[in-house]
Amino acid sequence: MKSGFVSIIGRPNAGKSTLLNAILGEKIAAISDKPQTTRNNITGILTEKDYQIVFIDTPGIHFPRNKLGEFMVKEAEQSYESVEAVVLVVDEEATETENDKIIENLKNIDVPVILAINKIDLNEKEKVLELIKFYSDKMDFDSIVPISAKLGDGVDILLEEIVSRLKEGPMYYPDDEITDQTQRQLVAEIIREKTLLCLSDEVPHGVAVEVMSYKTNEKGILEINATIYCEKKSHKGIIVGSGGNMIKKIGRLSRIDIEKMTDTKVFLELWVKIKEDWRNSDSILKEFGYKSN
Repeated sequence: MKSGFVSIIGRPNAGKSTLLNAILGEKIAAISDKPQTTRNNITGILTEKDYQIVFIDTPGIHFPRNKLGEFMVKEAEQSYESVEAVVLVVDEEATETENDKIIENLKNIDVPVILAINKIDLNEKEKVLELIKFYSDKMDFDSIVPISAKLGDGVDILLEEIVSRLKEGPMYYPDDEITDQTQRQLVAEIIREKTLLCLSDEVPHGVAVEVMSYKTNEKGILEINATIYCEKKSHKGIIVGSGGNMIKKIGRLSRIDIEKMTDTKVFLELWVKIKEDWRNSDSILKEFGYKSN
């Protein structure tokens, strides 16, 4: 059997989490159209008859403006270590300086690097060919694969390229596991994703979610109590909404996805609290799980 660890890296909003979910056929990573959705490295496990790939979905590499941003970039860059291959996901934003920084770092690692040019469904064939030429001139990638993670186009070809570069190895996880995330962690990610989906641009990056309680009652209903943290009083008002309409919407959308994931009826209660400037607080970042050891 072939096996190995593969890191998925790239700029914020390049489609890394969408790609991971497409590969696994299930949703384990938060997705939104706002950048920097993923904050921690998330493991996704794909097991087939002849191979097992442990994917590491990383936060988008960007120029950090606070301690949370510094943590996210460090998480992504540390994922280069002890992997069998790296998949760099890019899109049509080819001139962003973050990509130049990433590519320069990748030139110094001794593992295969595969370039996945994402969102080809949004571009004409000529544009995709331009991107292939553009990146080929920047680095001698082991392979370049145009894909649409959203539609699934090219994902099977990308998988073939990854598997061809794996070596014989052990099965790291049982064949029925698709992630090392706990259900509590996945629930928190779902709630944060729906919060990102519903809120205006000024709020999302200052939002964190903590699941306070998670238990099944005597009627078999999964009872979840979670807190959404924000940084400003004005943000709390936006999250709650007029007459509580926004927090109800976030709760309704979250509950639908949680019930799909758990195959259980869910009662979800959400609270909103303020932790001012938490993204620059070492103690709060550690409390939320955003600090490296």
